[in-house]
Amino acid sequence: MKINEKQLQDMAKRMLEAMKAQNCIQLKVKESEVLERIAKVIRSDFERESQLDQDVHKMMDDLERQNPGGFQRYKMFPLLKKRLAKEKGIVL
Repeated sequence: MKINEKQLQDMAKRMLEAMKAQNCIQLKVKESEVLERIAKVIRSDFERESQLDQDVHKMMDDLERQNPGGFQRYKMFPLLKKRLAKEKGIVL
């Protein structure tokens, strides 16, 4: 999923506001530091999923070379992504 920096910052802010509204957290540092950390975690997660997508595409390329013909990439992608995510411990 493509997300720009403003969307990422807005998402982080909404998450922080929701946690504050539910009294789930008590800040020990400035709110701006917490927002940046939340944004960093979200950014890292998107990058990890992007890398997973690249790995799945590489796997599909290899499979397609081994099994030319009736290979349906659009059907295989979600199956391989789910399997590879499970192997790598990534929650989708």
